[in-house]
Amino acid sequence: MTSRSVDFDADDLAERLEKLAPADIDALPFGVVHLDSAFNIVLYSQTEARQSGFGRQPVGEAFFSLTRCMDTDDFRGRIERAMADGGAVDLEFGWSGDFADPRRDIRIRVQSAQNGGVWMCVERDMSAR
Repeated sequence: MTSRSVDFDADDLAERLEKLAPADIDALPFGVVHLDSAFNIVLYSQTEARQSGFGRQPVGEAFFSLTRCMDTDDFRGRIERAMADGGAVDLEFGWSGDFADPRRDIRIRVQSAQNGGVWMCVERDMSAR
């Protein structure tokens, strides 16, 4: 499987990501963050680092310490509840703002990872403001 065969809207997005090498994930047109079950960053794609404006690869760091604005019941809480229910996590969020542009609209998909964590995919409106 290549990065070209991964569609942001695919029902099995996480399953497709897990078949890719890290370099193929870096080549995707949308950002990808893989979190373990404690929400520590396992993978932070180059696309995410570049498009978000964060600019670095924070592998090993606690995701919600870096993104305090997402450390809310509406975001983190929904993910935690979905994980606690024991079923597959499959959530979508609309969000405004990231490191590069606090007014940019982004769409976030969160799906279960095989290791018990989650894959978080971020699609941004990259049009100029």
